[in-house]
Amino acid sequence: MAPSIHPLIDNGITKGDPNFSGGKLYCHCPSDKVEVTLGGNVAHNHACGCSKCWKPAGSLFSVVGVIPKDKVSVTAHPEKIEVVDKSAAIQRNRCKKCGVHMFGRIEVDHPFKGLDFVHVELSDKKGWQEPQFAAFVSSIIEQGFNPAGMDEVRGKFKSVGLETYDALSPPLMDLIATYTGKKAGKL
Repeated sequence: MAPSIHPLIDNGITKGDPNFSGGKLYCHCPSDKVEVTLGGNVAHNHACGCSKCWKPAGSLFSVVGVIPKDKVSVTAHPEKIEVVDKSAAIQRNRCKKCGVHMFGRIEVDHPFKGLDFVHVELSDKKGWQEPQFAAFVSSIIEQGFNPAGMDEVRGKFKSVGLETYDALSPPLMDLIATYTGKKAGKL
């Protein structure tokens, strides 16, 4: 049986609406849910195989996009939010009760500072940008996935039209390199 990549990818990708105006994300608690309001659509939505991103049960990958942090606000139950790892560059804010990551914020000097990382599958609205690529694909091996199954994983991504990378997509890597070059005074 083929491995579960992620529910938003396993059965084909649903195209998002480029004019989508945002919505709310909810944790998985049965009541008193943490609610995060996003004032716009996400960008660079992608499948991520890193060991830090929150993944739905049984999934090898998360699906995570970015949105400007000024478009993100906790609108219900902020008292239930805690940072997973305060030493990490991305401060992943999760619900203390159910463990779902609601948003990740970068507060340190970083190329993506000002952007929050979010999981749009936590919304009950349709229209969010669909996944655009797969990143950190080989990282699932570090988490215990059998390397012999990697061709099947990459084939599954290819079958739904997603490129796979063992870093980020080329445009995002270019942004990081530009930031680094400017900081070093080379650009």
